[in-house]
Amino acid sequence: MKKNTGILTLLLTALVTAGLLYGAAVGFGETRTGAAENIKLGLDLAGGVSITYQTVIDNPTQEQMDDTVYKLQKRVEGYSTEAVVYQEGGNRINIEIPGVSDANAILEELGRPGSLEFQDIRGNVLIEGTDIKSAEARGYTDNLGKNSYEVALTLTDEGAEKFAEATRENLGLQIPIVYDGEVISAPTVQAEITGGNPSITNMESFEAAERLASTIRIGSLQLELTELRSKVVGAQLGEEAISSSLKAGAVGFVLVLIFMVAVYLPGLASGIALTIYVALMLVLLNAFELTLTLPGIAGIILSIGMAVDANVIIFARIREELATGKTVRSAMKIGFKKALSAIVDGNITTLIAA
Repeated sequence: MKKNTGILTLLLTALVTAGLLYGAAVGFGETRTGAAENIKLGLDLAGGVSITYQTVIDNPTQEQMDDTVYKLQKRVEGYSTEAVVYQEGGNRINIEIPGVSDANAILEELGRPGSLEFQDIRGNVLIEGTDIKSAEARGYTDNLGKNSYEVALTLTDEGAEKFAEATRENLGLQIPIVYDGEVISAPTVQAEITGGNPSITNMESFEAAERLASTIRIGSLQLELTELRSKVVGAQLGEEAISSSLKAGAVGFVLVLIFMVAVYLPGLASGIALTIYVALMLVLLNAFELTLTLPGIAGIILSIGMAVDANVIIFARIREELATGKTVRSAMKIGFKKALSAIVDGNITTLIAA
């Protein structure tokens, strides 16, 4: 019975290994899901455009910087879902867009300010983004005691006059809020609003109110940016890096297998486990659409060596037990038991560091 179970386990292991290797090499289905060649590559491997902006004013507020980063992130996502926008220091913003090569076209596109308009149902512009000072998401309790959410606006003096006239002439009608040609909200006018402090009520959640408030803020943003530098990163560098990394990974993988088989009797088992580990990692990178960068490749290569540390501990304990004259079955049982605490401790400390 135990022999049959062992044979079945070996067959299942072989099938899983073959399946993962096939997935990593060829992929599954018409879209070849899981194939290593479909893994998304970062700027350093795929090439692309890197741009650094600096604000014209010396000391912008953090809210202005956050909204500008958000605005640019939304714009560059049209070029690549892997594009990254992040703040550097107090007044600089970096943009990295992998897989593109026309820096001038991107600079021209990013330089256009976001267009925010409040329109009537016929498409006539009632107020523009520059008429809005600020927009803030907040919660409140309605007349029935229910928690509700809204976006509170503060208008300029000119904007307040325009909005009072607009709400007076559009009572009971919707006023679509249009950002870059897209309707992002269409609140209904409940009453004439004077004083320059309107609010958009009955938002479904605080997160939705915050998103709308942020979009309104960036549409009315006056933060001016100037280009510090831009460059096109060639894909050739990435191709050379991938080629040398694959060679390094293959050499490291083979050397680890040779070492394990030569030093430890059951080293072949660790080789099979290591093969599953590498193939599974490649399949998951593709399946979850993770971006692979050059440091990521280095991490995978390093992890090949680290992945067998548990096997080394177990096999060393088994060899110690065999040296005392115990049978193979008994030595394996005791070896696994003695190695468990060290393996758990090692993985916990690695997890903490990560």
